[in-house]
Amino acid sequence: MAKIRRALFPAAGLGTRFLPATKAQPKEMLPLVDKPIIQYAVEEAVRSGLENLVIITGRGKNAIEDHFDVSYELEKILEERGKSEMLNLVRAVSEMVHIAYVRQKEALGLGHAIMVARDLMNDEPFAVLLGDDVIVSEIPCIRQMTDIYDRYQTSVVAVMEVPESETGRYGIVKARPVTEGEERLFEIQDMVEKPPHGTAPSNLAIIGRYILNPSIFKSLEETGTGSGGEIQLTDGIRRLLGSERVLAYKFQGKRHDAGDKLGFLQATIEFALMNEELGPSIRSYLKNLNLDSF
Repeated sequence: MAKIRRALFPAAGLGTRFLPATKAQPKEMLPLVDKPIIQYAVEEAVRSGLENLVIITGRGKNAIEDHFDVSYELEKILEERGKSEMLNLVRAVSEMVHIAYVRQKEALGLGHAIMVARDLMNDEPFAVLLGDDVIVSEIPCIRQMTDIYDRYQTSVVAVMEVPESETGRYGIVKARPVTEGEERLFEIQDMVEKPPHGTAPSNLAIIGRYILNPSIFKSLEETGTGSGGEIQLTDGIRRLLGSERVLAYKFQGKRHDAGDKLGFLQATIEFALMNEELGPSIRSYLKNLNLDSF
């Protein structure tokens, strides 16, 4: 039985929704309280027992590599100044896990980004984690999904229920329960990307967590470019449906859309409230905030 050991983190996007903040720094390095967005996804993979992590970068993304690398100068200064707590925080990031990097030279879509890392997947099933989706859960979301893969040995897509008014913002699946009475696991029959209002086949929206069999690479090759000249992962998975089973899993946890300005701000507030050091002060500040003065 195949086991999930590898994970991909596509991080080559331009981050245009956060301009001008992302003109000179990667969107993935924007901080949610005290950690960059991408670190939450990396920590999720590590907590899920994944051993081989690959981040797909592009031009101007060197800060991501620097963040997860050893910072000798900073560590030396902190050590000399006796700031042991800060030193441990810095070292914990670089010692967390070994990460490999591959560059996507052109921004040709999520499907293309995954194809760039094909050789590093060693013809094994693998996980894909999109850093924009920050998920809070007792059991890491990708661990929930690897457990599903262990049982069924087939590709798994994470989904969540969304209001009907928001289905046009997501890829939506048409699916049926794997077994009668099953509340979280579905067999996908079709997928529709951003359906027009009133036409969505369900309210189950695809979010940025996937477990994929290596057959996805051939499917993406055969799919080719779609809208905007990009190779879309959703199109590749939809093509897979003609030859193999793909499951949708309604994960347990709360997802924050940190790739959207409002979602990023909401996540910042909630993560600050959960922070042991900042939580009480932030809670007090929000309670006493006079909204009418804005």
